[in-house]
Amino acid sequence: MKIIKILLLFLATLTLTNCASGYKMIEPKTINYISTNETANVKFEYKYDLLDKKYSKKELKKGIKLLAIKITNNSDRDLMFGRDAKLAYENGTEIFVMENDKVFKTLKQSPASYLWYLFLTPVNLYTTGSDGQQTSSTPIGFVIGPGLAGGNMIAAGSANKKFKTEMLEYDINGTTIKKGETVYGLIGIKTDSFDSLKLKIE
Repeated sequence: MKIIKILLLFLATLTLTNCASGYKMIEPKTINYISTNETANVKFEYKYDLLDKKYSKKELKKGIKLLAIKITNNSDRDLMFGRDAKLAYENGTEIFVMENDKVFKTLKQSPASYLWYLFLTPVNLYTTGSDGQQTSSTPIGFVIGPGLAGGNMIAAGSANKKFKTEMLEYDINGTTIKKGETVYGLIGIKTDSFDSLKLKIE
């Protein structure tokens, strides 16, 4: 009986710590940007630390930071992000901005990784009588295994779909920012730090 309790506690802990996580929409247009600077009449605002749960862990593991950015072009000409307006560190070193599709593929959850829950299928719940003898067994694994696997795969797939939709909607790479216009974007850069950024206008 003690072994069964330990096993159930282990399974419960494993389930709670390895479940798929949802995706909280970032919505760059609604963010309160704190980091800001201006170069050649172009105002640049940005924010790190956008993702949470599984996505945040992937960011850390893969050495990628997802940023929300806001660019207001008050200059007298149109600018293309990535050509005329480039992302750089404070010391002037240019930053390679990853393609949004690559960022998504690197940071998304893997629905197939939850198939391991199927290993719980053979689990049985045993009950014993007052004399200590086994009286019956219930094959709870047939419900728990496929249920957890299917539920987590659906949750991960749904979260990934929201993530991909938002990454596509706010793909700013190659976007022309017309004079007097404000644009918002989501970008990914390869870094482990939260260094200060700026725009280089060429």
